[in-house]
Amino acid sequence: MTAHRTPHRSYDLVVVGGGAIGLSTAWYAADRGASVLVLESADGPENTGSSTGDERQWRVQYTQRDLTELTVRALPLWRRLEEACGRRLVHHTGSLWFGETKESTNEGQIADAAQVLDDVGLRYEWLTATAIEERFGFTGLPSHYEGFHQPDGGVVDVRGTLWSLAHLARAAGAEIRTGQRVLALEPHPERVEVVTADARITADKVVVTAGPWTNELTEPLGVRLDTEVYDMATAYFRLRDPARDLPTWFAFQTPTDTDSNLFYGFGTNPWGPGGLVRVAPDFESDPRSAPPAERPGPDPHQLRRTAEFVARHMPMLDPEPVRPGSCLIALPRDHGRQFYLGALPPDGGRDRILVQSAGWAFKFVPVFGDALARLALDGDAGHPVERFRP
Repeated sequence: MTAHRTPHRSYDLVVVGGGAIGLSTAWYAADRGASVLVLESADGPENTGSSTGDERQWRVQYTQRDLTELTVRALPLWRRLEEACGRRLVHHTGSLWFGETKESTNEGQIADAAQVLDDVGLRYEWLTATAIEERFGFTGLPSHYEGFHQPDGGVVDVRGTLWSLAHLARAAGAEIRTGQRVLALEPHPERVEVVTADARITADKVVVTAGPWTNELTEPLGVRLDTEVYDMATAYFRLRDPARDLPTWFAFQTPTDTDSNLFYGFGTNPWGPGGLVRVAPDFESDPRSAPPAERPGPDPHQLRRTAEFVARHMPMLDPEPVRPGSCLIALPRDHGRQFYLGALPPDGGRDRILVQSAGWAFKFVPVFGDALARLALDGDAGHPVERFRP
């Protein structure tokens, strides 16, 4: 029997990876009239590697001023997305940072981030350990801990974002194929050939938003992004007092002998599991050069340490983890870089391939999608993302 092969077809843009940024790119490009195809290896956008879960933190504070300004720039694009889909996606519940104010971490530093907020004129309230405990219900914090509450922070609805972007992209004319793993990209001076198991597709430009799997497609072309892949644990904890809620928060602490000792969490949200809030470690442990072929489940050490933090400092929660899981993420070895976004270095048509990979990027979904679509169609991102170029 002859295997079925999809007829050859050409597109203005092929997007490899149907997570949030890939779908955002597809929507922006298709909305401008481009012919767009999205290829996603999973069976649906909600199952993609770095876009799993219910929520992501929304915050404007960064140690780097340009990222704070980019976050502010992203908010009107989120509002446009919300207006288009008729659904609120960014919820302003506040963002609390506390702990060692001069401890430099992969998330930045409290004191420097507060200085950036001052420099750009964004409001926040500085808090002592006592004030944090009285106002938000934490307990047992070292007396020298301080931090701030930034009221514009909050939480992003992940599944709502994915559903909305997929719906809008299709409505604008984009084609989305799931269960389609891209095997290779073959750039030429005038086009790019995209090879799957059952098709060879021609594109004027290709955008790769494949998260931890990006290097699998770029390395054969002589480009390796300097990233490491982590499988980070997460869990939910049951609220003992349903009347108690929390902002999103991040605890900056001195590393231990075994891990970074960083934790973060969320409050309740209407689209998440009832009576549960998520708390997770931010441990960059067991780095890999590529995603593992098999994932054994969340790291027991990470879950145990998270439960210990909850038991010690969060009396409003039952410290027994519920619904433990993990999420794959690629992070740059250079924390200051934050992200990769842009065209590959030119060589025989390689610059027809653009990538976005690495970093905690969900808050930038619409601005990165718009930038990638503009780069693919116009050659100009229209946003200050030049420093993220591969």
